[in-house]
Amino acid sequence: MKNLFAFFAFLCSMPLANAQEAVVSTNKPELHVGFLGVWLNNEYRLSDQFALRAEVGLDMQAWGDLNYSSSYVFLTVFTAEPRWYYNLEKRSNKGKPTKGNFGNFFSLKTSFHPDLFVISQYDDVVIPDLSIVPTWGVRRPISTNFVFETGIGFGYLHYFYKSQGYSYDEGNLTVNLHLRFGYRF
Repeated sequence: MKNLFAFFAFLCSMPLANAQEAVVSTNKPELHVGFLGVWLNNEYRLSDQFALRAEVGLDMQAWGDLNYSSSYVFLTVFTAEPRWYYNLEKRSNKGKPTKGNFGNFFSLKTSFHPDLFVISQYDDVVIPDLSIVPTWGVRRPISTNFVFETGIGFGYLHYFYKSQGYSYDEGNLTVNLHLRFGYRF
């Protein structure tokens, strides 16, 4: 009878163990290299499904015109991004890894590009800007220390022309399309 009770208690505790594993955690710092940039970030646990990502890096912006001339600029970016990881428990129940916040997420990526550090082929090409972009993304492990992340979103970008001596500011639609490979320290 004792063995039957112990076996039943063991079976009942299994879902609890999986549920405890399927929560957002505070991550180790990560270095990401990807499509149009290099970033250093860290995620901080806010609740079971929410995390706050803090990031600093170099974004690349490129553009061209009809005369086939192109321009590029690498500029500093500071980002604060609250994330909702909505499928961690489902991944955990399927036996897939969730430790390290590996799952699908919705976020509100808020980025500021100051003119602190700029690499460009032209002088005075950077206008400070602030973007707020709702984003859907996927974060997966490649190996123990390597991660893959991709996401897409559409949002608002505001240029601060007045800080550069112009008489107006301007807002535009922007796209957040990222494809990144990262290393966890």
